[in-house]
Amino acid sequence: MNILLISEYVKRLKKEDINNFALKQGVVLEDFELDIIYDYIKKYYKTFIYGNPRPILDEVKDKVKPLTYNKIENLYLQFKDKL
Repeated sequence: MNILLISEYVKRLKKEDINNFALKQGVVLEDFELDIIYDYIKKYYKTFIYGNPRPILDEVKDKVKPLTYNKIENLYLQFKDKL
């Protein structure tokens, strides 16, 4: 996938976009979880696409509710093959 397109998308990404996506996936995010997820996407999206995101996921695991983390991990596994 073209990194320039992804970079532009992430640059324009808003917290509202993340929250709407989460709701479509059946997850209601607390404000603090939304802030954490937004910050991690903005900082580490290239690692999620091209690298090993396990250390990042482990960090997030300690910062969000278990149900939220499980959904994040499942969505990552589901979508990583599409990239």
